[in-house]
Amino acid sequence: MVVTKNIERLERSAVKLTVTVGKDDVRAAYEGLLKDYAKNIRIDGFRKGKVPTTILERKFGSQLKLDAMGRVMDEAVEKALEGETLVPLSYAQPSLDGEPKFELDADFSFSVTYDVFPEVAAGDVAGAEIELPQVAIAKADEERELDEIRERNAIVMDKDDKSAAKKGDIATVDYSELDDSGVLIAGTERQDFVFEIGTGHNLYKFDDEVVGMKKGSEKTIDKTFPADFEYAEFAGLTKKIKITLSKLKEKKLPALDDELAQDVSEKFATLDDLKADVKAKLEKRLADRLKSMREKAIIDALVERSSVELPASMVAAELEMRTRNLMQRMGIENEERLAQIVSMSGRSVEQLREEWRPDAEKAIKTRLVMDKLVAEGSYEASDDDVAAEYAKMAADSNLSVDEVKSEYERRGMVDYLKDRIKEDRLLVDLEKKIKVKKGKKVAFVDLFKENE
Repeated sequence: MVVTKNIERLERSAVKLTVTVGKDDVRAAYEGLLKDYAKNIRIDGFRKGKVPTTILERKFGSQLKLDAMGRVMDEAVEKALEGETLVPLSYAQPSLDGEPKFELDADFSFSVTYDVFPEVAAGDVAGAEIELPQVAIAKADEERELDEIRERNAIVMDKDDKSAAKKGDIATVDYSELDDSGVLIAGTERQDFVFEIGTGHNLYKFDDEVVGMKKGSEKTIDKTFPADFEYAEFAGLTKKIKITLSKLKEKKLPALDDELAQDVSEKFATLDDLKADVKAKLEKRLADRLKSMREKAIIDALVERSSVELPASMVAAELEMRTRNLMQRMGIENEERLAQIVSMSGRSVEQLREEWRPDAEKAIKTRLVMDKLVAEGSYEASDDDVAAEYAKMAADSNLSVDEVKSEYERRGMVDYLKDRIKEDRLLVDLEKKIKVKKGKKVAFVDLFKENE
């Protein structure tokens, strides 16, 4: 098939492909389709493959022309795109413009529009300025970590029957939702649910209501949930909940001494050993957080200075992926159920996606710009580099190097790790062009609250 073509760039990384197919090729495609029909169609009074073409045309004329047009367009587009760089994205098939006129004895012209991979103009961060907070680890931060270690090593003991529940106690409760008449709502009951009062680790967040209850006591509460409640199905609603406290325990914290240090790990002989380890871990945690903040600021500066026209289909694919990820996290199998849950917050799934759009577009733009700079900089990640990363991760965990390696290979994430190594090297080079300014002083604990 011989075609003539013209490719016109449109906005948002879309192109318009106009193709003309000669009348001889149009007729040949039609005749070929007619033969296929003749081979496969069964009509009473004729043997298979022996139906005269005149009868086929009289009976299937309009469908034949429609099928022939489809065949011509498919073959013509495939031919037109041979050797082209402006090819359709894999998840966005070309769409036909208008309703082209298809005649068997005339040249056939038509146009399709499709999205292509966008052109990426990566910006220059030279001279850009970023600001990082000034953070120091205080004695209180170390003491808080030691208190948490005591909490984790606490002994849990039964409280006597007369004792009232207080924050920090371990409660075992039965609970269920009731309707307005006080009748149990089937499927909402839960037996022997255990949680620490004050942590909020329960579905209805009824910690404050349990405070003051005694073993064996029962109460019914009307709980009103805020519009921004973390579980959308409860947001803005009031639920009647029946709670029975069946068991109540309290924690006895161990003394902060050498014995506790030895209980935590055999590598600690004294309390001073434990304290030194706590301080070292806090310092690493702070260094990692500041590194993450620095890299994010550099990437933000880079993306702001870069230009990319994102195709609509690329953004749509990102939003669809985020929707599927949300459904997977929530254990939802279909979008109808998701729509029901989202509607409880007064929104539709489409509105939810629109809320995600700015972040989705920024994420795509970031990937495209970083990928381009990594490719242009010829950054590499050797097997030795990967092995060094395995060793680093093993040192930060309770796993061996072989276990870390096996896990990455099992999950098919070795290439992901190599990409991260390349990006890290790019970021090191970008940081050399950036001016880092001292920001405001921030407490260690507040730094992590701000970034939760």
